[in-house]
Amino acid sequence: MTERNTEARHPASQGLHARDASAVLGALLSAQVQAIEALRPALPALERAADAAAVALRDGGKLGYAGAGSSGLMALADCLELAGTFGLPVERTPMLFAGGAAALLHMQGSVEDDPALALADLDRSGLGRGDMVLVLSASGSTPYALTIAEAARARGVKVAGFANVAGSALLGLADIPVLIDTGPEVVSGSTRMGAATAQKVALNMLSVLVGIRLGHVHDGYMVNVVADNAKLVDRAARIVAAVAQVPRGAAEAALQQTHGAVKPAILVARGHSPDDAQKALERTGGHLADLID
Repeated sequence: MTERNTEARHPASQGLHARDASAVLGALLSAQVQAIEALRPALPALERAADAAAVALRDGGKLGYAGAGSSGLMALADCLELAGTFGLPVERTPMLFAGGAAALLHMQGSVEDDPALALADLDRSGLGRGDMVLVLSASGSTPYALTIAEAARARGVKVAGFANVAGSALLGLADIPVLIDTGPEVVSGSTRMGAATAQKVALNMLSVLVGIRLGHVHDGYMVNVVADNAKLVDRAARIVAAVAQVPRGAAEAALQQTHGAVKPAILVARGHSPDDAQKALERTGGHLADLID
C-alpha cells in the first residue's frame, strides 16, 4: 500500500514526547487550526452537497450518514443533532455506522473491512432512489465506506464522499466528492485528530446550510426546533419572542396554541390564527422570510 498523506510525518512530530506540556498543546492546537483551514478549498463542494441534501429532504426523501471509526463518529454526531436542531424526523436521517451500537462502546477495527456488514446496514437504512447519503472516510479507502458508496449509487442514491486524501477511491465513487486535504497528523496516522476535526466542521456547515435551504433556520434562529426538554422549551419561547418581536408572555401563549411548534407560533404571535399560520407556511414551503420580512 502506498503511503497516504494522512499517514506521513508531520513537521511537529519529531521529538514530541520530549517537549514540555505547553509546547505539545501549542503544536496540537496549531495543527487543528491548519486542518480546519483545509476546508476553504472544499466550500464549493460542500455547497453542492448541501443543496442536493436539501432537495432530497424537501422532496420527502432521506439524508443518510455513513462511516467507520473516527469518521463514523463524526458522522454520527452530526446525524444525531438533526432532529433536535432542525426538527428532522429521525426515520428520514438514517445512520450507517460500522459495527452498530456495540462499536460505540468498544471500537473494533475489523468491522470497517466487512463489505457484507456495509450492505446489511444499507438495506436496513431504507435508502433508495431520490435519497442522499454522506459517506466519510479519512483515507478514502475504508472498505465499509466504499461498499456503501458503490451500492448506494447503484440503488439511485446520490452520494457525497468526504475524504482527506486526494485521488482516493471514495472521491472517485462519489457523485459529489468533498476533498478535505488536512495532510499529516502530529500523532502520525491518528486521523481522529486533524482529519476528524475538519470532517466534523464540514458537517456542521453542511447541515446548517441544509437547514437554511429548508427554511428551518431564520435570521440565525432554529425556527424548527423540537422543544422536548426544559432548555429547549425556554429556547423556543425566546426564539418566538425575538423573531415575532413580541413580549415573552405573548410568545409563550402563541406556543401553547401551536403545541410547541415554533414556526407557526411566530406567525400566531403576529396575529395569525393557528390554521392560517399553517396554511401560510405550506404555501412558502416552510420558509418564514416571505411571511414576516
